[in-house]
Amino acid sequence: MDKPTQRVVIITGAVGNLGLATAHAFQAAGDKTVLVDRSHDKLRDAFGSVAASPDHLLAGGVDLSDAASLSKLIADTFGRFGRVDTLVNTVGAWRGGKPVHETDLADWDFLFNVNLRTTLLCCRAVIPQMLKQGRGKIINVASRDGLAGSAGYAAYSASKSAVLRLTEAVADEVKASNINVNCIMPGTIDTPQNRAANPSADFSQWVEPSAIADVIQFLASDASRAINGAAIPVFGKG
Repeated sequence: MDKPTQRVVIITGAVGNLGLATAHAFQAAGDKTVLVDRSHDKLRDAFGSVAASPDHLLAGGVDLSDAASLSKLIADTFGRFGRVDTLVNTVGAWRGGKPVHETDLADWDFLFNVNLRTTLLCCRAVIPQMLKQGRGKIINVASRDGLAGSAGYAAYSASKSAVLRLTEAVADEVKASNINVNCIMPGTIDTPQNRAANPSADFSQWVEPSAIADVIQFLASDASRAINGAAIPVFGKG
């Protein structure tokens, strides 16, 4: 029989820097995890130690921008665990640097697909099951840049701002069903990629993925039961 604190947690973008930190945090807490990525190989490389465990599901080959692919993911999750307690949407991407009139429209489409559409479809996929259960937690990932636009960041800021508004709307729709929907707004995350792109920056001002994972864990816990539709700043020292 499951421990009272043991949750079934779906983590999208599980092989990314934030996804990895989040997955390790939930696993260390004894929770069951569904680890989602488009690549089977990357999942096996990152989580080979738990691949054979009945408490964890490596869900490779999932296209988060495709509703049918997500329906299969939820069916597989329910078939393994019988419920879905928490969804954490860590998938996201950044592109920027050019003014609006010079930015390729393909970049706008890319960012709205990766940052907004995947979040939207993942929420749509889990909410029916959470409604049946009468409980659930959804944690989305926006960004500090979603609070205000700035030169060269229009497409990214707009896509992350849309995640904020989506989170607020969904939270208002399902709050009476004991489902909490919130999002976090990281500042610059301390990752190898960001360090390489900004070698002269003061990395101590950035926020570590493990610190963000701690906030996600809090929002997935009963201690956050009174928080709904919130956007939590996670800026580190920046």
